[in-house]
Parts: sequence; structure tokens; C-alpha cells
Amino acid sequence: MNQRQTILVGALLGLLGVAVGAFGAHALKGLLAQNGRLDTYEIAVRYQFYHALALLIIGSFSEKFSSPSLRWASLFIFIGVLLFSGSLYAFALFNATGFVMVTPLGGALMLIGWGLLAYAVFSKK
Repeated sequence: MNQRQTILVGALLGLLGVAVGAFGAHALKGLLAQNGRLDTYEIAVRYQFYHALALLIIGSFSEKFSSPSLRWASLFIFIGVLLFSGSLYAFALFNATGFVMVTPLGGALMLIGWGLLAYAVFSKK
């Protein structure tokens, strides 16, 4: 993703994180407690926020460390958040175990994104 896209996606993930977190804390709290998945939902929100901030930071300094690795890092982080947090949201809300099969893939993509970020910064002369 380019700088503009990375910052936009980071901002949107942050906005949605606030909305989803507030909705979970108020409107969905009973359902999440009934499913025994309040902690799962909170983990999904937390990871979404961490990575929204990461994307904002990556976008902010992407001109200084311009490299294909940095663009790939932001894409991997974004897709990882969609899969990781998205699968946990679905699991927490619907209590369907099939969704959690996607969670490790999302986590792996986020790890790859962080690794690509480190490589982009490390390899910059």
C-alpha cells in the first residue's frame, strides 16, 4: 500500500475499533458474557487498535524509508488484522469454532508484516 492508503486504512481501523469496542461494551455485553467470549472480543479490539496505530506510524514515515518491503508490510498487517480480529469477532459473537481456524493465519500475516517493517528499516542506507 502507498503512504496515503496506509494512513487511511490505519485511521479506518482505529475508527472501527472505537465503534466495535463501544458496541461490544454496551449493546453486545450480555451476548458476549452469555457466550463466555467477552475476553476474546476484547483481544480482537486490542489487536485491531495496536495495528491501526502501527499502520499510522508506518504511513507517517513511509517516505523516509520508502521501499517495497514497507508497502508489503502495511498490506500484510492490514490483511492480518482482518483475519485475526475478524475471526475473533465472529467467534465471540456466534460462538462458532470454525472461525478460529483463520485466527492463526491472521496472526502469521501480522508477524510477517512486522518482519517486513523491520527489514525495510534495517536495509535502508
